[in-house]
Amino acid sequence: MLATPPSNIIHDSGTGNFRKKRKGDMANNDPLFGLSGDALKLRSQRMSLLASNIANAATPNYKARDFDFQKALAAAQSGQSLDTAANQAAGYRVPLETSLDGNTVELSTEQTLFAENAVQYKTTLSFLQGRISTVMTALRGE
Repeated sequence: MLATPPSNIIHDSGTGNFRKKRKGDMANNDPLFGLSGDALKLRSQRMSLLASNIANAATPNYKARDFDFQKALAAAQSGQSLDTAANQAAGYRVPLETSLDGNTVELSTEQTLFAENAVQYKTTLSFLQGRISTVMTALRGE
């Protein structure tokens, strides 16, 4: 069982280390970012999951996993934590063709889903950058 860190500790995806929250860290329920902030974090989690599937394409008995993004986002918006929402929307992928070694990763499927998710991540990030730019312009009084 994994221990949950205290609420003032976050995982820094840039360094891979845990650190204390700092002023300026994006909050899950920040009204400025709202749905887009949660969507960006869920897209990032999904990208990691798909990358793990791709990395384990040759691992015997590895079971490909994914989660339903819309279901996870709806759960997060209803008050669940992002991790809980993603875990509850997660499942194992059923392959179109079975492999002899028990691995359920279909590389072409995983690569396509990864690419689609990356485009959606970039779109969400662009929207957030536009939102921040608008707020900065308003703060400068331009």
